[in-house]
Amino acid sequence: MKNIVTIGGGTGTFTVLTALKKYPVHLTAIVSMADDGGSTGRLRDQYGVLPPGDVRRALVALSDSSDTMRELFNYRFNGGGLQGHSFGNLFLTALEKVTGNFASAVEEASHILNVNGEVAPVTLDDVRLCARLANGSIIRGETNIDIPRAPHRSPIEEVWLEPEARMNPSLKRILKNADSIIMGPGDLYTSIIPNFLVPGVRDEIKRSKAKKIFICNLMTKAGETDGFSAEDFLATMERYLGKDVLDFVILNNKKPSERLLRKYRREGAEFVAPPIPKKGGRGPEYILGDFIDTETFVRHGPLKKMGKLLVSL
Repeated sequence: MKNIVTIGGGTGTFTVLTALKKYPVHLTAIVSMADDGGSTGRLRDQYGVLPPGDVRRALVALSDSSDTMRELFNYRFNGGGLQGHSFGNLFLTALEKVTGNFASAVEEASHILNVNGEVAPVTLDDVRLCARLANGSIIRGETNIDIPRAPHRSPIEEVWLEPEARMNPSLKRILKNADSIIMGPGDLYTSIIPNFLVPGVRDEIKRSKAKKIFICNLMTKAGETDGFSAEDFLATMERYLGKDVLDFVILNNKKPSERLLRKYRREGAEFVAPPIPKKGGRGPEYILGDFIDTETFVRHGPLKKMGKLLVSL
């Protein structure tokens, strides 16, 4: 059975796992641990736990439990003292307190949700994402980087973790045994790159004999990748992952409707146009296609088409 590993966080990882879970493959999700916003951030601050949000999404994506159980873990409270919290986040927080560590909590939750595969936090250390902007200012905290307070923020120059993290020991086995490693889609600086900032992860990816695949974003993100072209996404990935590591880059070449683009422009997002096809030379192979899911949102899909492509590489 083919071993496929995803690396990322947020809804991007959820989308890829959902596209792949119906195929006869073994899936492992390596998940960023830099999230500190919303329900996750409040739980980190109040209970001193590791961030459960992205892990919860991956667990639900890989769950073979009933629809009710999956909906339960995604249920978000509206009102009262639990306002904004998801049940799954609270559940993982309680499990971490009961079991004594986050790794055991994830393992127990995997059993309860009947997870078909594995979810591995990239690190089991309590870390925070930091960024240096082009104007020299420093931003600390993933949510502060993710959601700019000013409408026109200076570009991100560099990101790092504080304190320095240790790689989850399980990743050495996971990456060594992988047949494919899929990175992205997702917020570049706050969901994907934080995984490469953990010492040892980048080296294990390079050492792996797996095919390395990057799914480029469909749209830019305000305050994070303003004005980025597909080439800029790739260059940033190579800066943190290393050159000549990626084998394939999946790129969308179907432009959304102007009506839909106007909606995204109001949020400061722009369409990422496909790159000019390469003529020989080194570097990853570009795979272009129509990967937009619906006419309501600009997101990756259709899931059947994306899953079939990823399994075939």
